[in-house]
Amino acid sequence: MALSHANDATIDGLISNGITLVDFWASWCGPCRMFGPIFEATSEKTNDAKFVKFEIDESNRRTPAKYGIRSIPSVLAFKDGELVAARTGVMDSETLLSWIQELKG
Repeated sequence: MALSHANDATIDGLISNGITLVDFWASWCGPCRMFGPIFEATSEKTNDAKFVKFEIDESNRRTPAKYGIRSIPSVLAFKDGELVAARTGVMDSETLLSWIQELKG
């Protein structure tokens, strides 16, 4: 499934239905730069969830504050617009795919 990019204005529409994983990241964050390609590659391996990247910057502060993002990379899992789980740190593709299966159950 294609990877989407969100900001404060578009995030609600992107998470509104189905399972959506949102990667909160920043360009200055080393672990985020390591995790980005893993997140993107995993998005192409499954149609069971949407994958969204949200860059934390000066113009996008409302959403990270709303969800209490204090460390990046952080991945939040949403089901039909509701936050259901969160994980922080770099994960491998297998972990992401396993997590999606858990969320489906």
